Amino acid sequence: MTRQTTGIPDLDKMLGGGLLPGTLTVVLGATGIGKTQLGIQYAHAGKDQEGESGIIYDMTSRGDTQSHADYAERLFDWKLRERPAELTDVSVSEIWNPEVARWDALHLFQRAGRRVTMSDMDFDQKKEWKAELNRKLNETIAFFYGNFCQGVRRCVIDGIEPSDRASDSFQFDLFEYIYHQILRKESDWVARDYLRVAFRQHEQQVNDHAYDHSDVGCMMLCTTHETMLDDLLTRQIESGDVLSNANTIILMGKVREEGRIKRALHVAKHRGSACDDAIREFVVTESGLQLSQD
Repeated sequence: MTRQTTGIPDLDKMLGGGLLPGTLTVVLGATGIGKTQLGIQYAHAGKDQEGESGIIYDMTSRGDTQSHADYAERLFDWKLRERPAELTDVSVSEIWNPEVARWDALHLFQRAGRRVTMSDMDFDQKKEWKAELNRKLNETIAFFYGNFCQGVRRCVIDGIEPSDRASDSFQFDLFEYIYHQILRKESDWVARDYLRVAFRQHEQQVNDHAYDHSDVGCMMLCTTHETMLDDLLTRQIESGDVLSNANTIILMGKVREEGRIKRALHVAKHRGSACDDAIREFVVTESGLQLSQD
C-alpha cells in the first residue's frame, strides 16, 4: 500500500512510512501548538504525491480564523482558493467543471458566531443551530464531491473546538456525517445525495468521474483544553468517541526541560502499522514544522 506523506519526512519515519490512505488521522493539541501548520503541510504534499493538493474544511463558527491562507502562502507560496460560503446557485451540472468545483478551502460557518456545544444553548437555540447545519449540508457535499472528482485524495478538517464530551459538540456531530456519509461512501452514492432527483439525468457523468473513496485520507485537527503533552498522554477517550475510531492519533503539546518550555509530539496510535513510540521535540519554523534529531 502506498502511504500518504505528511509533508514532514521525520514524522513519516515515525509513522512507518506515512499515513494509511482511506483512514482517519486525529491531531490533538492546544491552540497555537502547530496543528494547523501540520495540516497545511499534509494538504500541500498531495500536489506531489497525488497530483492535486488537499482541501481544507474549516469548522470554526465564531469568526476567528485558523490562518490557513497565511500559512499556505508563507510556507509554499500557495494561494488558497476559498469557496464562497454563499455559493448556492451553481447548476448541478457544473459540479464536474474544475473552474466551479475545484476549491482549496471552505469556511462555511464563518459568520455564525455561535458556540458549538449543546450545553451552551437552550432548546430553541439548539433547533436553530441544527437547522443551520442542515442547510449547509448540500454545500458541504458539493465541496468534497466536486474536489474528489478532480483528483483530490486528502482533506484536512480544522477548527474543532474543545468540549468536555464529544457527544455534546455539534462539530463532532457534523464531522460524523462528513466522515461516514461523504468520505467513506462510494462516489456514486455521494453523487446521489448531491444530485437527488437529477441523478438519473447525470448518471453517465457520475460514472465518468468515479473515484475510489478508499484512497481518500482525512486529517482532523482538534483543539484541546490540555496544553501539556503529559496531560494529553493520560487523557481518557470516551467509548464511541470519534477518537476511539481513528486509525492514527498524534498528540502535540508542551514539555518542560531544564527550566524551558518546548514543543513535542507523540504518535499515540497508528493502527495496522509499526510506529515510533518516542516523544519527539519539534520547532515551528518559517518553512513549517521540523522535528528534532534523535
